[in-house]
Amino acid sequence: MKNGLGCPSTSSAPPSSAPLSSTTTTQNPVTFGTPKFYVLCGLGGSICCGFTHLIITPLDIVKCRMQVDPVKYSGVVKGFKVAVADDGIRGLARAWAPTTIGYSAQGFGKFGYYEIFKNVYGSMLSEENAYTYRSWVYLAAASSAEFFADFFLAPFEAVKVRMQTSSSAPKTMRECMPMIYKKEGMYGFFKGLPPLWTRQIPYTTVKFVCFERIMELMYKHVVPKPRAECTKAEQLLITFSAGYLAGILCAVASHPPDVLVSQLNQDPNATLTSAAKKLGWKGMWAGLGARIIMIGTITAMQWFIYDGWKVLMGIPRPPPAQMPESIRKKLEEVEKRK
Repeated sequence: MKNGLGCPSTSSAPPSSAPLSSTTTTQNPVTFGTPKFYVLCGLGGSICCGFTHLIITPLDIVKCRMQVDPVKYSGVVKGFKVAVADDGIRGLARAWAPTTIGYSAQGFGKFGYYEIFKNVYGSMLSEENAYTYRSWVYLAAASSAEFFADFFLAPFEAVKVRMQTSSSAPKTMRECMPMIYKKEGMYGFFKGLPPLWTRQIPYTTVKFVCFERIMELMYKHVVPKPRAECTKAEQLLITFSAGYLAGILCAVASHPPDVLVSQLNQDPNATLTSAAKKLGWKGMWAGLGARIIMIGTITAMQWFIYDGWKVLMGIPRPPPAQMPESIRKKLEEVEKRK
């Protein structure tokens, strides 16, 4: 049995009852909704987020510097030239360690908690309501997941941005973390958490909601056959395409807070208010082009790797949400009355 979100049900109750759980099959040895399922989903999120942010580190460095010094780093191409001239090629890998560790930890929470919250919130609704209000379920699950995941990310993001944008900062994580703690205490690691939430929660809600709905639309209007008839390779290609489109929207929705995070972590004395006043409205959009390229690529790769991980590990992959038969019959009755 499946609910309005396309997820299988572990319950033996009729479909109108608790909507989100699963069964075990020979093809899917991991049972949906079990601790093992959530841990494996979290590990998949850790791999896809840590890896993608690691390989995009050079572009992230240029993007951050464009945000804190838009005069010197006035464009992506010029930004790379200036960065290489100042720090050499090796400088483009600066802060790779906090980047990888921070986003791996955050990815575990983001994807693992999302699966948990989507299951929990969806189970609170009837089959019909779970389908009708599925975008709200996705939004609530994604925002809840990101809220908790950012506690893992904040300390490493503070170290990363300080290393990438401050010329006086140590060049290694093991030196930079003690320096921040000595000067600012634990506050130095978490002062960027509120603006991080304002960046990451919109980013993640757009990322998950748009991805889920774009996947629905692609299988409904673009792909000429049902998902069940597509090969695994075709399904992963569709996942990548939907992920890139969602990523572009993510970049735009979360860019101003991203600029604020860079400003706050670059200047030890900055506050949220002072950083916003210094930037102004135009400054809030510095580096948007670089971030669209970066986030679009990251998001597409993350969904591709995450979906591929599920295939590799035999983790259940429910299809896009399907309209419940009860709603379909109601719509047919309405059409007959016209």
